[in-house]
Amino acid sequence: MPVRVLLVDDEPLVRAGLRAVLEAQPDIEVAGEAADGAAVIPLVRRLRPDVVAMDVRMPLLDGIEATRALLRTVPDPPRILVVTTFENDEYVYEALRAGADGFLLKRARPAEIVHAVRLIAEGESLLFPASVRQLAAEYGEGGGNRAARAALERARLTEREGEVLRLMARGLSNAEIAARLVVGTETVKSHVSAVLAKLGARDRTQAVITAYESGFVAPG
Repeated sequence: MPVRVLLVDDEPLVRAGLRAVLEAQPDIEVAGEAADGAAVIPLVRRLRPDVVAMDVRMPLLDGIEATRALLRTVPDPPRILVVTTFENDEYVYEALRAGADGFLLKRARPAEIVHAVRLIAEGESLLFPASVRQLAAEYGEGGGNRAARAALERARLTEREGEVLRLMARGLSNAEIAARLVVGTETVKSHVSAVLAKLGARDRTQAVITAYESGFVAPG
C-alpha cells in the first residue's frame, strides 16, 4: 500500500511543488490538500493519511497548534512532518515538542523530500538527527527542563534501554543499533518500545527530545 500524504500549507505553489515530487513516486500518494491548520482534523478523519506534511507558520492555525489539536483529538493519528523555511527556528522545535515527528526544509531537494516522507512513515529512525540536536542545544533549556527530568526519573530505564536511547539520539536506525549492540533487530524493537512506553513518548523524536531536555543526553 502506498504512503498516503496530506499536504497543509497556505502557499499553493508549495503544495503544488510537493505534490509533483511525491506523486512521481510509485509508493507515495497525495491524499489531499489544505491551506490552513484549521482544516487538518476534519481532513485527517475523512482521508486517513499516513503522514501530514504541514507548514509550521499559517495565518489561522499554525503547525504547532494544529499538531497539538490533532494528537489530542484523533485516535491513532498520522505521522506529522513539519515543513519550514528556516532550519534553526524556535517554531520548529516547539512543533517537535508538541508531537511532530520531524521537519523538512521547503528548499529541500526532491530526493530529500521523498526520503523524509518515507522515513517518517516508517518511524524507525530519527529524521535529521544533527539538526534536532542543534535545535535542542539552542532551545532545550540546557538539560534543565523539570518535566523532562521527572519523566526520565519515573521511567527508570535499564542500562540497556538507556544505551538504546543514546543511540536513538544519534539517529541510528533499529538495524544500526542492533549491529552496534550485537543483538537482533527484534530485540532492539522491544527495547525501543519499552523506552517509548516508559517515557510516555509518542515516538522516537519525542523520546530523544526528553533525553536532551532532561540532560540524559548532551545535545552538543
